[in-house]
Order: sequence, then structure tokens, then C-alpha cells
Amino acid sequence: MSATSIDSLQIGMHWFNERPGGLDRMFKALVDTLPAQGVNVRGMVAGSASVLRASGGRVQSFAGADMQLGARLLGSRRYSRVLRAARMPDVVAAHFALYAAPTAGVFRGVPKVVHFHGPWAAESYPGGGGGLSRALRMALERFVYRGATRHIVLSHAFARLLHETYGVAEESIRIVPGCVDVAHFDSRATRAEARRLLGLVEDRPLIFCIRRLVSRMGLEDLIDAMAIVKPLVPDVLLVIAGKGPLAAQLQARIVARGLEGNVRLAGFVPDDTVPLWYRAADLSVVPTVSLEGFGLTTIESLAAGTPVLVTPVGGLPEAVAPLSSDLVLPSGGFRAIGEGMADALLGRRRLPDATACRNYARRNFDQPVVAAQVARIYREAIDVF
Repeated sequence: MSATSIDSLQIGMHWFNERPGGLDRMFKALVDTLPAQGVNVRGMVAGSASVLRASGGRVQSFAGADMQLGARLLGSRRYSRVLRAARMPDVVAAHFALYAAPTAGVFRGVPKVVHFHGPWAAESYPGGGGGLSRALRMALERFVYRGATRHIVLSHAFARLLHETYGVAEESIRIVPGCVDVAHFDSRATRAEARRLLGLVEDRPLIFCIRRLVSRMGLEDLIDAMAIVKPLVPDVLLVIAGKGPLAAQLQARIVARGLEGNVRLAGFVPDDTVPLWYRAADLSVVPTVSLEGFGLTTIESLAAGTPVLVTPVGGLPEAVAPLSSDLVLPSGGFRAIGEGMADALLGRRRLPDATACRNYARRNFDQPVVAAQVARIYREAIDVF
């Protein structure tokens, strides 16, 4: 099978350019890069009519992302039948359980591969609430996951979670890291040039963090940590980019801590300027407190040549520790984050240089490198089915 081209059907969530997120970025990356590995791609997501053109004709929207749930589920089932009628795929790859579930029975006799990007039910209710709704989501996830021949996870941490929480057999789980377009993030601008292009002061120590503004991202700890950094590095500036429900609370926290001159919420940052933000920074930080399977922002930063400090949560240490153990903080919480950032800025924590960061990202996480691993697992699923 490895010498021939295979046809894959990819079931995603949204198209990245319409609803940016880690899952959607990975989905788009595979749509773009799998064909070079001998894997033809047809896909379906919830999105606008523009998805077909934006994806080069490979991905179609089955329903609007803002339509009622019932309409989206019905759209997923209907469009999966259209795709089956056109051509039965060699393998079906499910990236989002909610939209994969309605296709049950449509592709009988075809091996299924689940891309496990995270525990949907737990991420929907990070505080542990949700009751019946959370239970239903978990049941739906189990239904989709247990029907797969192979399961692709981003890290050993998520492999354990998939096995222990969802009862997936360990022998069916394969670990493939997240991927990044290294050429896109490697702007090759100097730090000073990047700051000039972004309208930033050139001589301030700069820390960058880009995250969705929700509780599990640890942004409250990051802001509190700046109270430790500021006395040691008075002119330090932390820029937090991203949107989310915590924006007002985080701004209030900045004011309450007296950090208005040292912490700035930048809001949504366009994708084409993100590489410059990373390059402009002395370091970036991923302060997650829970449910982090890999953290694409870690390798984005490294691809831009900027070292990244991470909390020891989920798959974050796996992503960066092979490059340098000093990139992994000893614990979560504001004190460890603050001391780690201060030590990095003051040269007391040894961080890899820009060349080492870029080379590590290119060698391990560049899109073609990861796409080749995914293609091998698709062929494995076909061979053992």
C-alpha cells in the first residue's frame, strides 16, 4: 500500500482562516501537506461557502458554523453521503467527534483514524461542571473513538488520557506531534526590525504570550507573575495577544496589580503578523494550568527563533525539553512563572539561541515532517483493517 496513492476523507471542525484554533490549524496543515505524501484529501467542516475556494477545492462546508446544532449534525450526515456517492475513501480521518458522529454507518468497510486533539467534554467545562451535557459529550466521544482502527495523539500525556479516560486500547495509539510551517514563522527579521514594524519600543525587554483568554490558559498566573518580574526588570513589557471571555477580568487584574505600564492586552493579532510578534520578543511564555496536549504556540515561537518557557503541564514539556530542559518551569503558579521569566531576562536561566530554536523546530515539527508520519499511520490503518 505504501507505494500507491490513497484517498482520505478528513472530518474537521472549522476552516482555520474563519475560526482560528489549534485543531483547525492542524487540520488545514494536513489538508495542505498530505497530498505531497501520496494521500489525496477531501474534507468537510462547518463554515462558509468560501471554504471550498480557500482550501483549493479540497474541503467543503456542510453547514454554517453558527447554524443550530441539529442543522449542523444533519448537514454532516448528508454531505458525508454525497462524498461517499462520489467515491468511497480508503480511510476516514476524524478530527472532531461531534461532526464525525453523524457519519456513523456511512463509510462501512473503511478504516477510521481519530486525530485526538483534546478532550472535548473536559475542555467545554474546565471547571468540572456541565452535568448531563458533559456526560453526553463524553459518551459521544467514546462512541467515535472506540470505532477507530488507529488513534493519533499529540503527546504521551494525551496518549495516557485517551487510554485512561476513554478506554482506548494502548496498542492502537500513535504519537505524532503538532506541526508548524517553519518558513512562515521564520521571518528572518532582526528583533529590532520586528519591533519597528510593529511600532514597539526597541530597547524594552519584551515577553510575548498568545492564547485564547480562558481560565485554563493560566493568564491570571502570568499577570500576577509580572509583580515578581517588575522589581527586578523595571522596564519589562508583557504583551498578551488573543480574544476570549476573560478579557475584561484580565484588564481589571492588570490595573489592580498596578501593572498598566508593564502588561498590555493586544487583542486579536492577525495571523500574518504573529511571526513578527514572536520575533520581536526576548522570550515567549505558555503558562497553561490544564488540558494542554501539546501547545502549538511553543513550536511557533521556536520556529520564529524565540525561546519559550512552559509550565510542566500535559504535553508541553515533551515539546521543548529535548531542546533545553531550562525551557520547562519547575511548576505552575505565579511564583514559578515570575522567577523563571526574571531569570531568563537576567541571563540566569540559559536559553537556546535563535538558530538552535529554528533548527529544532524545522527538524521535528515542520509540516512535511509531520505529514509523512501521519501518512504512514493512515497506510498502517488500511493494512491492518
